[in-house]
Amino acid sequence: MHQLDYLTIFIFTLIILGAGLSFGRQGGDMKSFFAAGGAVPWSISGLSLFMSFFSAGTFVVWGSIAYEWGWVAITIQMAMCVSGFLIGKYLAPKWKETRSITVAAYLTNRFGKKVQQYYTFIFLVLSLGYTGAFLYPVAKILNVVTGFDIYYAILLLGGMIMIYTAVGGLWAVIVTDVLQFVILTAAVLIVLPLSLEKVGGINQFIAEAPDTFFNIFNGEYTLWFILAFVGYNTIFIGGNWAYVQRYTSVKDTTSASKVGYLFGILYLISPLIWMLPPMIYRVLDPSLTGLETEGAYLRMCMTVLPVGMLGLMLGGMIFATASSVNTSLNLAAAVLTNDVYHPLNPKASHKTLMKVARLATLLFGLGTIGVAFMVPLAGGIVEVVLSIGAVTGGALYAPAIWGLFSKRQTGTSILMVTGISLVINLFFKFISPSLFSFSLGRSSEMIVGVFLPIVLLAAYELYARKRNLESKQYSTYLAKNKHNKDDLTESLNDSQGQNTFGYKVMGWAFTGIGLLFFGLGVWGGGGSIYLFIMGTLILSLGIYAIQYAQKKEKAQTL
Repeated sequence: MHQLDYLTIFIFTLIILGAGLSFGRQGGDMKSFFAAGGAVPWSISGLSLFMSFFSAGTFVVWGSIAYEWGWVAITIQMAMCVSGFLIGKYLAPKWKETRSITVAAYLTNRFGKKVQQYYTFIFLVLSLGYTGAFLYPVAKILNVVTGFDIYYAILLLGGMIMIYTAVGGLWAVIVTDVLQFVILTAAVLIVLPLSLEKVGGINQFIAEAPDTFFNIFNGEYTLWFILAFVGYNTIFIGGNWAYVQRYTSVKDTTSASKVGYLFGILYLISPLIWMLPPMIYRVLDPSLTGLETEGAYLRMCMTVLPVGMLGLMLGGMIFATASSVNTSLNLAAAVLTNDVYHPLNPKASHKTLMKVARLATLLFGLGTIGVAFMVPLAGGIVEVVLSIGAVTGGALYAPAIWGLFSKRQTGTSILMVTGISLVINLFFKFISPSLFSFSLGRSSEMIVGVFLPIVLLAAYELYARKRNLESKQYSTYLAKNKHNKDDLTESLNDSQGQNTFGYKVMGWAFTGIGLLFFGLGVWGGGGSIYLFIMGTLILSLGIYAIQYAQKKEKAQTL
């Protein structure tokens, strides 16, 4: 990389860290730190959800699949738009109706404290795996581009993410997510035309690609895998404790639905833009094998991007991964503080709880770094992400989602479903291959992982309906939820103030990023026209956000 690339990364890092740390004094209570005041604009929350799920892992995981198998990587990601629409229609508004800051709080109200403790333990353990799996890809990216040791990269990046998440809370997470969305979208819109120019145009690319490269389904990624993947993502995105924050932190059920719909729309449009560069690189360099394919996207960027722009792209990927990691860190800290520490110390002051929250963020971050160290030993990031998801996603999240709609499920029934599902999935994943030389393929593993808990939940539902059984826990939950109906409006004014401050921070950050694009256009060499166009759009967005925030401030003082 050129010195200008390193300078770009440094400037971009300062902008992101400045934006995240600026929220350190915004709201000193639990609702501000873990729910951003409870009235985040749905558009911002939707972009944050997209980026939290997106991450730099998209470039590494799906980029690897795009390089190896072609169009099926686009098929897989477009399938997620179906999940987004289903979540927006059915799940997101239901979560908002629970009036809970975390899923753990909902589980306590709906199924009891013991059930919540069981799921909290499983969630925290698995979250280490997920978050470590998200931290590894960006270290891989830094390693591919700069040659910087991957383990030192994990330490450096993990430490940086921990600091601003511990200081700024959920607003810091959400605002940096939006900044990363704008940066990465602009960067990829520059990479794509330059990649097509490099390969000789779209027709040349199609002509030289492998024979099956444009098949909708390819290799182990079959129709059944895609259908199971839709089911899995509906459960995972609709029930994952970190993502549920995006539905519960907006002001009402309509806004919660819009968060899901926006996620779906973005995944209907973006896969084609994101996945073509690594597909094109397959034509330029078909020699990558094994774990080398995880670097296909970055190699394409290194081939075509002008000086300085590679640094901006790398910085965007780094903080895109931060959006996945910091989401999990904030949620884990919320669970540890709100649902573990606070019940044990009910008289703890707000100041003490905030100290615990920040300490929990740092401790969980250290655990995440440790897990990221072990990802290469598990067969690479694709194997880790897909296997953890297939084995645990349905078993952990489907019962809680089912409970949103059912008056018959009990704490005992959902615990049994989770336990049975996990045992069976782990048996086929780890025991069966050793004892019987039998293992499930990628599609079968995903299908069993997703639909087994659903079948078990449906079986108990039919059994309870036949016996006319209704959970007493459900009646208690309804009464408690009705009693707390007005809680969400208590801090509305404070929430609006936080929203205005968030717009102002984003506005100034966009302004800085727009000027950075202009600077790269002047000094970065090739691709200047693309840099000037994107710089103009981002600068205009920044000016609009600042003016909008100023109008909101005037309205609030009247």
